Amino acid sequence: MTGNIYQRGLDRTPANHLPLTPLHFLDRCADQYPDHIAIIHGSLRQTWKQTRERCLRLASALVKRGIKRGDTVSILAPNTPAMVEAHHGVPLSGAVLNAINCRLDAEGVRFILRHGECKVLLVDRECSSLAAKALEQIEDKPLVIDIADIEAADGDLIGEMEYETFLAEGDADFAGVWPEDEWDAIALNYTSGTTSDPKGVVPSHRGAYLMSLLQLTDWGMPRRPVYLWTLPLFHANGWCFAWAITAAAGTHVCLRKVTAANIFSAIQQHGVNHFCAAPIVLASLASSSDAERCQLQRTVRVRTAGSPPPAAVLKSVIEMGFEVEHVYGITEASGTPVSSFINPAWSDKPMEEKARLMARQGNRASGLEGLRVADPVTCEPVPPDGNTQGELLLRGNIVMKGYLKNPEATASAFNGGWFHTGDVAVMHPDGYIQITDRSKDVIISGGENISSVEVEDVLHRHPAVLIAAVVAQPDPKWGESPCAFIELKPGVAAPDQADIIRFCRERLAHYKCPVRVIYGALPKTGTGKIQKFRLRELAGSREAITDLSNV
Repeated sequence: MTGNIYQRGLDRTPANHLPLTPLHFLDRCADQYPDHIAIIHGSLRQTWKQTRERCLRLASALVKRGIKRGDTVSILAPNTPAMVEAHHGVPLSGAVLNAINCRLDAEGVRFILRHGECKVLLVDRECSSLAAKALEQIEDKPLVIDIADIEAADGDLIGEMEYETFLAEGDADFAGVWPEDEWDAIALNYTSGTTSDPKGVVPSHRGAYLMSLLQLTDWGMPRRPVYLWTLPLFHANGWCFAWAITAAAGTHVCLRKVTAANIFSAIQQHGVNHFCAAPIVLASLASSSDAERCQLQRTVRVRTAGSPPPAAVLKSVIEMGFEVEHVYGITEASGTPVSSFINPAWSDKPMEEKARLMARQGNRASGLEGLRVADPVTCEPVPPDGNTQGELLLRGNIVMKGYLKNPEATASAFNGGWFHTGDVAVMHPDGYIQITDRSKDVIISGGENISSVEVEDVLHRHPAVLIAAVVAQPDPKWGESPCAFIELKPGVAAPDQADIIRFCRERLAHYKCPVRVIYGALPKTGTGKIQKFRLRELAGSREAITDLSNV
C-alpha cells in the first residue's frame, strides 16, 4: 500500500466535501430567521423568507429563458433590493453576475456588455436612458428586463418586461444550479477606471466565500447587523458584504443616493450600526451641516478604503462618534484584504496622532495568506523602516482567478507568484503598511520622488478644502512639479493660490509643494475614487498622453 495512514480510506465524499460558495448563506439565513427583516428600502420591508423566494424565482426565470452555466447576466442599478437579490439569484441560476457601474458613460457600459458577452441585462429605470444608448451599437443584444424600483425617479422602460413580471415566471421552490467546482466564476467585476483602462476581474465562488467570512471575522461583526449600503454594490460586490450580511442574518438597508443627510436619517430611522464608504463620503459627513446631522444613539462602525483618508477627516468623524477603521480594498481581491486594526496602545495618544496612525492601511487580514512590500521585479521584501518604498504584493485564496480574456495582463499581475497591486507602499517597524501612492502617481521632480498622497494629506488640513488631488504637470526646469486640484467645502470662497502654496510650504519641503492650484469639482469614479487620469489631462502631464489613448 502506498501513502501514509491518513491517505487511506479517508476520501472526499458528498457528505464531507462540497464546493465552497457564499450562496449557501441564503438558505441558512431564511431557515433560521424567516421573519427577520432582510431588506429595508423606503417603505419596503422584506423578510428573509420572502427574499429567498424571490432569489429562487429570479434564478428559475433565468434558466427558463435559456441561461446556462457560465453565461453572463448583467445588472445596471444603484443600491436597491433588486441588486441584493441579483447577488444571490443570478449565481443560483449557474450564471456569472456582472454588476455594472451605473455612473459610467454609454461607451463604458457598451464595452462591458460586449466584453462580458452579456445574455441578460437588468436595468433600473433611472438608468434606462444610459442603457438604451449603450445598447444602440450592440448587434447581438441581450434580453433586457426593466426594474421599476419604488424609490426611482421616472424613467422610460426599455426592456421586454418588468422585473416583477419576470420573477413571476420563476418557481419559488427551484433547487438552484450550484457550482460544480468552487473555482467556478461567481462574478465579473470591472476595475473602476481611475486609469481609464477597465479590466474584467473574475472572482471564484471559493474566493467570494472566504472574503465574505473574512469581512465578518476581521471586523468582528455581530449577529444580525443593520448594514447601510453606502458602498456601491457594483464595486467588487460591495466588498462581498452582499453575501457577508446574509451570512450574519443581517438587514440590508438600501440607499439609492448617498448624502450626509440620507446617511444620518438611515442611522436614526433604522438603527444602522455598520456601513462602508470611500473617504469622500466621510468628508461629506465631516462637513455636513447641523441640520443634516443627528446625535448618534449607538456606536456606528465604519470601514473606509479607496484613497488614503485624510487624517483631518478621520479626526472629525471620530469626534462625531463614529468608530472608523481604515482598510485597503482592491477589486482583484474581492474586497479588503488589509485592515488597520486599532491598537489599544494608541488610546492614550492625542487625537491627531491617533488619526495619523489609523490612516495607514494596516496589517494582513486573517483570510489573506501573504502580504509584503517588495521590489516589483524580484518580489524581495523591502526593509520595514517606514521609508523604503516598494510595491504592495498579495497572495491568497481571495485573489481573483484572473482578468477575463486578457491572459497577458493576468500573467503580468501574477508575476513571481504574487499579485502585483500597482500600489507603492512602505512597511513600518510595527508591521503596518502604508500606501504612499499609485506607481503612476508618483511625481518625479528634479530627480526627487514626491508622494502625491503626502501632499494631499497636508492640503486636507486647510480649512477650505473638502477634497484634494495632486498630479504631475510638466516643468521646464524640474521635469515635473506638483499641481493641486481642490474641491472646496460648500459655501467657502476659494483662497488665493499663494495662500494654499504658503500653507503647504509651512508643512512640507518646498520641492514637494504645489506650484499651481485649480479649483472645481473633482472627477470621480462610481466608487468615489478620484479619476487622476483626467486631472493629468487637465494639468498637461506626460502621463496624460498615455491615459487619453485608452479613453
